[in-house]
Amino acid sequence: MADVTIKEFQDVIARTFGDKDSARGMAGTFMWFSEEVGELARALKRKDADREELLVEFSDVFAWLCTLASMAGTDINEAVTRYMDGCPRCHAIPCACGERTRFQVV
Repeated sequence: MADVTIKEFQDVIARTFGDKDSARGMAGTFMWFSEEVGELARALKRKDADREELLVEFSDVFAWLCTLASMAGTDINEAVTRYMDGCPRCHAIPCACGERTRFQVV
């Protein structure tokens, strides 16, 4: 399969599911997105998750994210360009902010 651009993917998702998503509304669609993120989290947490399962879960999360962006009138491709020069805060690659999160492994 040929590489797909983010814009192409967002367009396909909008054409495929746009009517259903609009009928569900932003709040309902966000709930579906949240459920998919939870499924991805569970797959990542399991040590025996295989490549195919992870591909399915990552693609579902990205599809729902693109749906939300379309519903909000946002071009997801434009949104991701925020990270193309590195960290949006310090603009370094790798990030040099030095911050720690509560989920960081030490």
